[in-house]
Amino acid sequence: MRLMVFFDLPMLTDGQRREYNRFHKFLLKNGFIMMQKSVYTKLVINNVSSQAVKRLVAANLPSEGIVEMLEVTENQFASIEYLCGEAQKDVVDSMDRIVEL
Repeated sequence: MRLMVFFDLPMLTDGQRREYNRFHKFLLKNGFIMMQKSVYTKLVINNVSSQAVKRLVAANLPSEGIVEMLEVTENQFASIEYLCGEAQKDVVDSMDRIVEL
């Protein structure tokens, strides 16, 4: 499964920019990969690990803005159609249970 995080955070003041950078770094540190500027995805093994990641994200939310999470299966994620641009090369796109990097 994939856990996707979408967010829209204000960046008008220095404090808001710091909150954005803190949340961005938190996502990267915890294994999320940036698909777009405010769309991040993480591969999770099962519902238990998904729930743990959701709780971790919820505990580190910025004070302002909108943060949304969506859980999709690997088949749903693999069916993304790229209408413009190219698929990212650093995203693991495999249905195997074990992926060697």
